Amino acid sequence: MCGIAGFLDPALAEGQEALVARATRMAATLHHRGPDDGKIWTDAAAGLAFGHRRLAIVDLSPAGRQPMVSACGRYVIVYNGEVYNAQDIRGDLPGIPWRGHSDTEVIVEACARWGAAATARRLMGMFAFALWDRAERTLVLGRDRLGIKPLYWGKWDHMFLFASELKALRAYPGFQAEIDRDALAAFLRHGYVPTPLSIYRGVRKLEPGTLLTLRANGAPGIMRFWDLRKVVRTGQTNRLDLSDREATEKLEALLHDAITRRMVADVPLGAFLSGGIDSSTVVALMQRSGLRPVKTFSIGFRETGYDEAQYARAVAHHLGTEHTELYLTPEEACTVIPSLPAMFDEPFADSSQLPTFLVSRLARSQVTVALSGDGGDELFAGYNRYVLAQRIRGAFCCTPGRKTLARILKAISPTTWNRLFALLPNRCHPPQPGDKLHKLARVLEGTQDDLYRNIVSHWPYPEAMVPGAREPRGVLWDEEIARLIPDAVEQMQFLDILTYLPDDILTKVDRASMAVSLEARVPLLDHRLVEFSWQLPMHLKVRGGESKWLLRQVLYRYVPRELLDRPKMGFGIPLDTWLRGPLREWAEDLLSEQRLRAGGFVDPLPVRALWQEHLSGRRGGQHLLWDVLMFEAWREHWNRDDEGARCSGQFPSRTLASAMALP
Repeated sequence: MCGIAGFLDPALAEGQEALVARATRMAATLHHRGPDDGKIWTDAAAGLAFGHRRLAIVDLSPAGRQPMVSACGRYVIVYNGEVYNAQDIRGDLPGIPWRGHSDTEVIVEACARWGAAATARRLMGMFAFALWDRAERTLVLGRDRLGIKPLYWGKWDHMFLFASELKALRAYPGFQAEIDRDALAAFLRHGYVPTPLSIYRGVRKLEPGTLLTLRANGAPGIMRFWDLRKVVRTGQTNRLDLSDREATEKLEALLHDAITRRMVADVPLGAFLSGGIDSSTVVALMQRSGLRPVKTFSIGFRETGYDEAQYARAVAHHLGTEHTELYLTPEEACTVIPSLPAMFDEPFADSSQLPTFLVSRLARSQVTVALSGDGGDELFAGYNRYVLAQRIRGAFCCTPGRKTLARILKAISPTTWNRLFALLPNRCHPPQPGDKLHKLARVLEGTQDDLYRNIVSHWPYPEAMVPGAREPRGVLWDEEIARLIPDAVEQMQFLDILTYLPDDILTKVDRASMAVSLEARVPLLDHRLVEFSWQLPMHLKVRGGESKWLLRQVLYRYVPRELLDRPKMGFGIPLDTWLRGPLREWAEDLLSEQRLRAGGFVDPLPVRALWQEHLSGRRGGQHLLWDVLMFEAWREHWNRDDEGARCSGQFPSRTLASAMALP
């Protein structure tokens, strides 16, 4: 796991000193991603430089250092990630004078022999790389199939930049950090900036499963080496006809192999454990495969409706793991907030970023690698919105009374709904019912074609919120998807894997874990499991109102059902009460009308109205407010750092060290 950065700037050809200085400056911003080592490589005649920061996981010797040159001397690579079938590929490359046993060496030698596209198709794992062909003067960027590892790029006239994080691009002299208002509008809809956009005009995220090729004096060309649409079509025409037992055993075998491969490391290893289906399955199979108890980690909250630590503790006790948990006070968690803009690098508003960072920091105190259960909801239909979509389409979308029902649901505040549900037994009391019912009301007001977009949208009319913005129409508006995937739940799974998974879930895990130099591995997103899941008929995913049915059958072989059967909670924080309590002063400052007007990016009137309603308890809206708060906090942080850089003449040295060291 590492941080990579580099550039191709022919105007600097033959300027060796300038190349090294600029690449060093870029790579230094990524120290948190790779605190163990750093190195620069240049091709002075081409104006190219690669920078690398290393977090040593496999082959800790100097033989694993990057940038790495192929044995033939023609190819150079910088790479971030882990490839779990490297030894298998190595066996298919006879005649190579191997120098070590790192996966980096396997990738660069495979590219030298087979080419980047053929190599990418064979890689099993998470990766983002840049490959330079010294003979052809061709640069290739690649990103893994699901978007587990990040990669940004931008081209301005003769200059091409790339990096794992935006802060490295900002470090390049003359980089213009111009906020893209269209991307900001998209952020207010989603709570993240969707791929391929970034918050800066001219900077793009490389899409998952693609390769970008840049030849001298040419425009970048992008091709797909893995296409989810093809995976879906293949799955639809090759549905598995298996008994329940056969399907369970097939899934367990795939899970066992995926998890075992991700337990290979030359450093201490553990796992995140929430006590839910996904993380419990990962930990159960780790425990089965390992020779000693797995180190597991969880975060707890004392506020009612948010604490999963008790469930994680019960699962850990049953499995016999070496478990560590941390209960957080609002004050402790809120001290992390000032570090979020630097950590996430562009506006990011999934409030579970806080506990994700804190559990990563907790794990890093004992291990260097942690396995995570992310991906299970998308693959096995686990989100509550999947069941919601089925019910809405079946019962409301063609019913005249649905808009009346929406008005009734919205007439009662989320706080009042929460109090009413608190009178019911716990098994009938989902977390944050008031927020869910208000979101349901908004969905009922739309059309069937708008269903998914309304369910996932934060601010429903973001163009009206950002003066001068025109929200890009991405995959959520693609009418072809309904023809490709007739089933409502599978449509949502498809869209989630393309959007929410890489841009929210995986971004959150990558930035939060890498902020503390922890490698997070996601075995449920082994591409073989993804492809298998699309061959499953729906009755193996959802049955009798129970989501993730098949995954549960595997887990029930290791953990009793009674430890797991409860309403899905998620990994949220009590944001509503915190914004009225310990975060109120901070939020009031960022949401002041004067400040918003002076910034000129977000219309202050609807924001102020929502803030006042939230403080009064008449309306929730905390997640919409969090979107604006995270943008304004991000803007304040980077404006301050830009000013510091102008005053000192240097790139600011602000780091995440203070957040990492919190108690």
